[in-house]
Amino acid sequence: MGEERAVAAESGTRARTRRAIVDAAVALLAGDPTASLGDVATAAGVGRTTVHRYFPERSDLLAAISADVLDKVEAATERARLDDGPAAEALERLCQEYFELGDGLTLMFDTPQLTNWSDWDEETPADLHFLHTVRRGHAEGSIDAELHEEWVRNLVWALLYTAWEHTRTTGTPKHSALTLCLHTLRKAIAP
Repeated sequence: MGEERAVAAESGTRARTRRAIVDAAVALLAGDPTASLGDVATAAGVGRTTVHRYFPERSDLLAAISADVLDKVEAATERARLDDGPAAEALERLCQEYFELGDGLTLMFDTPQLTNWSDWDEETPADLHFLHTVRRGHAEGSIDAELHEEWVRNLVWALLYTAWEHTRTTGTPKHSALTLCLHTLRKAIAP
């Protein structure tokens, strides 16, 4: 029994260390995509050899970040409850959820090699649910039917990126940038 607890504690410690490295890498690389693995180690509060033990190559770390961001996007999509209420309101909830993933998603936009790993999926369940929500909005009249679903999806990503950049470059509080993002979205997709 004691041995099982020791193994569970070890795997819990490994998971926390891995999580700390990935989180530190996202925060650091979002501001400086050229940061080294040594910089990531410092930001994570671990030694460089520890980072290399978990991620032998930079590409391994980037693949882990990509997988982590996709998982977070999927969870955020679920939290947005896209099937509840009018589709336009569902997209606003989705923007609010995605906005909280700023560093990870900004990093995805700014670092093309993150989307070049073998497990990257261009059409995730979150993407498909998004497009379904836009089609639902067209049918119910809450989203301008002249705006193609792909256009609306790209518009949402562009607005989010603009809000994140506005916060990063001007020091605008996050809540103010998100308010501007949602206001612009409402006006842009209104029938």
